[in-house]
Amino acid sequence: MHKDEIKGAAKDAKGAVKEAVGRATGDHRLEAEGAFERAAGKAQKAAGHLKEAARDALKR
Repeated sequence: MHKDEIKGAAKDAKGAVKEAVGRATGDHRLEAEGAFERAAGKAQKAAGHLKEAARDALKR
């Protein structure tokens, strides 16, 4: 597992919490910030997955 996958998963989870808290409290700014952070986390996780796949392909 690549370090970007781990960091992306953590960012995704943190964003999910912010989004849920924002939705529960009616704070639209916090909700949007959480949604953005989740998207960034998913992108980082995908990039890490691609890096890992490329590294594995080069080892073969």
